[in-house]
Amino acid sequence: MKESKFLSLDSLSFQEFDENSELIPLMTPEDEEQINNEELPATLPILPLRNTVLFPGVVIPITAGRDKSIKLINDSNKGSKVIGVVSQKDGSIEDPDGKDIYKTGTVARILRVLKMPDGNTTIIIQGKKRFEVDQVITEEPYITATVKDVAEAKPAEDNEEFSAIIESIKDLALQIIKDSPNIPTEATFAIKNIESNSFLVNFVSSNMNLSVEEKQKLLEINDLKERALATLKYMNVEFQKLELKNDIQSKVQSDMNQQQREYFLHQQMKTIQEELGGVSYDEEIDEMKLRSKSKKWDEKVDTHFQKEVMKLQRMNPQVAEYSIQRNYLDLFLELPWNEFSKDKFDLKRAKRILDRDHYGLDDVKRRIIEYLAVLKLRNDMKSPILCLYGPPGVGKTSLGKSVAEALGREYVRMSLGGLRDEAEIRGHRKTYIGAMPGRILQSLKKAGTSNPVFVLDEIDKLSNSNQGDPSSAMLEVLDPEQNGDFHDNFLEMGYDLSKVMFIATANSLSTIQPALLDRMEIIDVTGYTIEEKVEIAKRHLLPKQLKEHGLTDKDLKIAKPQLEKIVEGYTRESGVRGLEKQLAKMVRYAAKNIAMEEPYNMKVSHEDVLEVLGSPRMERDKYENNNVAGVVTGLAWTRVGGDILFIESILSKGKGTLTITGNLGTVMKESATIAMEYIKSNAQEFGIDPDVFEKYNVHIHVPEGATPKDGPSAGVTMLTSLVSLFTQRKVKNNLAMTGEITLRGKVLPVGGIKEKILAAKRARIKEILLCEDNRRDIEEIKPEYLKGLTFHYVTDMSDVLKEALTDQKVKNAKTL
Repeated sequence: MKESKFLSLDSLSFQEFDENSELIPLMTPEDEEQINNEELPATLPILPLRNTVLFPGVVIPITAGRDKSIKLINDSNKGSKVIGVVSQKDGSIEDPDGKDIYKTGTVARILRVLKMPDGNTTIIIQGKKRFEVDQVITEEPYITATVKDVAEAKPAEDNEEFSAIIESIKDLALQIIKDSPNIPTEATFAIKNIESNSFLVNFVSSNMNLSVEEKQKLLEINDLKERALATLKYMNVEFQKLELKNDIQSKVQSDMNQQQREYFLHQQMKTIQEELGGVSYDEEIDEMKLRSKSKKWDEKVDTHFQKEVMKLQRMNPQVAEYSIQRNYLDLFLELPWNEFSKDKFDLKRAKRILDRDHYGLDDVKRRIIEYLAVLKLRNDMKSPILCLYGPPGVGKTSLGKSVAEALGREYVRMSLGGLRDEAEIRGHRKTYIGAMPGRILQSLKKAGTSNPVFVLDEIDKLSNSNQGDPSSAMLEVLDPEQNGDFHDNFLEMGYDLSKVMFIATANSLSTIQPALLDRMEIIDVTGYTIEEKVEIAKRHLLPKQLKEHGLTDKDLKIAKPQLEKIVEGYTRESGVRGLEKQLAKMVRYAAKNIAMEEPYNMKVSHEDVLEVLGSPRMERDKYENNNVAGVVTGLAWTRVGGDILFIESILSKGKGTLTITGNLGTVMKESATIAMEYIKSNAQEFGIDPDVFEKYNVHIHVPEGATPKDGPSAGVTMLTSLVSLFTQRKVKNNLAMTGEITLRGKVLPVGGIKEKILAAKRARIKEILLCEDNRRDIEEIKPEYLKGLTFHYVTDMSDVLKEALTDQKVKNAKTL
């Protein structure tokens, strides 16, 4: 029974105390008979009630806030004070009409009207008799309807079964009042003093803790005996709940410690949250269990998940570990266990996509097509670990997107540059506050599949710290034999990464851990030739910049000659990032003129290039140096691709000391020393007076002194420079060279040949001198890259000098 209702019964359902302090029921059997004999009005104004049901004989307060309700009350209070009270089917409806209210209601009499301070109107009404709405006449300014009487079937006075039911209702009501500490004891006198059986049933029904629908069903029962029996059933349920509650309280009250007290308060808070429309913790757990049924994980994972869910159920939601455990289970549900996207095995389509997005890079494209072909035939091949190695700006990272589109897989990118915490890869142990899984699993969760194309960007820039070694943590990720059961510290279970296609990118292999390097298949992504850069600018870079600046190809056109001038005069790189920046300047120039409505050339000329970009910065004089003894062009490899460098040497009066400048590393200085000593030991063969070495100091310099330089490949260049200096002989025009030397006079092969060849071609060099063992590197390069170049292969230093030096003396040759 509703405890709060009982608290106000003394002032609402019963009259004031008499002289003997006994409650006198408001409705006696005589009153009930008189009301039943009263003639029902033909029409009644209808007052809809939101959250309660009025029973005959019961007095209740009603607070009216709606304009229609207030108008109805004011009009009725001035007249007969008789209204029809009917409950709404849906209490949330603000302006109910005839179809929103129940058909059965109660005739009520307004006892008192009170104006409240908040502007609402409170009325105290007493139910009289039941009626049924026949037809709604009007809905404005309030509902009025024709009504008809509803007869109530009463059992005979000597009906023993009905009398037993009434006695049971009284006894059960008294027991509920007794066992409920919040119901005042005066309610006991009220129950005992009710004389009318019908009023007793209505009084108890009105104050029970039932929903509006349940109370309405009771009101609609015409047979009093059936209504009394239904009321008794509801009372039994309420009494059992009360007994269970009291039993639980008696058990826990004796030794309730602090944790139990917090749990009890939490349960109350949960109930409040549910009343306010929030989601309870139990509902969250039920939702997790429901979601787990749709996962494709195996029995081992399912068993572990169910175990962890039970652990969550036993936790107090107020402790910090609860949120960690919930995040842990959320990760389990969000990871794509055995969820795979279907690969597209149309190799011709894949090739078209790769050719569309990337000009050149034939080796990489061929390797991807080979992978697709094998996967199509076997359909269970473990994904390879590809490492795209090359200078910046050549399209290594963007290649991953094209591969993902060609395969029909999701694309995921993870930047490893500067990563120094091992937990970023393997995750934190979930015993720590704020623990999270590693970025590998987080990325798979976002991808939604277990076989995406996963780009590990800048893998050569992983670093170590006191938080561990991320490079070592990557060993398991990038090992096809181990990553089928990758262990994340947060997940605490193995996860299958074998279907993920990992593509790593790197600018340098020297900084990658050898064990990690061994697990990857290295694919060399070299720089572009001038012709390739022009094509890339025309197909990709210029349209991209026009779109980003709000222009179209009709607003600006740059022909191939102008693109070639930009490439040659303003960029010197293996990639195309610098070229894209120069094209952006040209596009911004056009955008500015369009915005300011100033004239400009839509077809860019050479003069426009000079006006916008300024004088060419990269057109350095490289081929007039053969008139100066001791100046030779060398080829070098850098992290941004190939480049040319100059070796300069000069003699001055002195005691034969050797000075080396130009920010050179140890290996490069040793190459200069080796070259000098080899010349001294073979001076007569070269036609050099040995006394020169004691009378003159030698200074070797490599320009661009601010740039660090190191490596053995400048050995032949330094040797040629020194012999040219001592003999005052010219070096061949348009010649560049690279190679390592030994004290025995041998020339050894060096690396980075393709990058060096591209650098030589950018510099308009015609002849290149290489070690014989580097011939195989040249044979692997496309013939179009070698067009216009002549190669001289040597095995020892004497061959170098025969090919590099002419018999012609330089102008104003010194006499040594």
